[in-house]
Amino acid sequence: MYLTWQQIVGLFVLAIPIACVARTVTAEEIFREPREWCMNQSKACRRLLYRKFFYLFTCEYCFSHWVTAGFLAITGYHLMYLGWRGIIIAFFSLVFVANIYMSLFSRLRIDITSEKKGIEAKEKEIEKMDSEIADATAGSR
Repeated sequence: MYLTWQQIVGLFVLAIPIACVARTVTAEEIFREPREWCMNQSKACRRLLYRKFFYLFTCEYCFSHWVTAGFLAITGYHLMYLGWRGIIIAFFSLVFVANIYMSLFSRLRIDITSEKKGIEAKEKEIEKMDSEIADATAGSR
């Protein structure tokens, strides 16, 4: 059982595209229509297996598992052990790190949106004060 610095770097680097793909498919506007269709199918299908299959494309946590499996198949990445044990450890480690990245990204977007809304509110308040001052100076003439 050896853990090399290359495996650790690989873990954090490989989790980036996994997080990007999972987040893009499950949350971004470009895939809205297929995602909504999958969401409807996950509620409307009669068979449990079909409902769960379509649900996978609407949940970023669930979908990240499938994206990770695809990336592991493509790259052959393993962690700590050679063979199937290293692949299983890499699988769950990559899912974990990718979901941390997605959570951080979501939190960052919330903070940015909140900050933009605060700035907009302050700008409106300043415009209102400017118009009140302009009205007051025009009325005093």
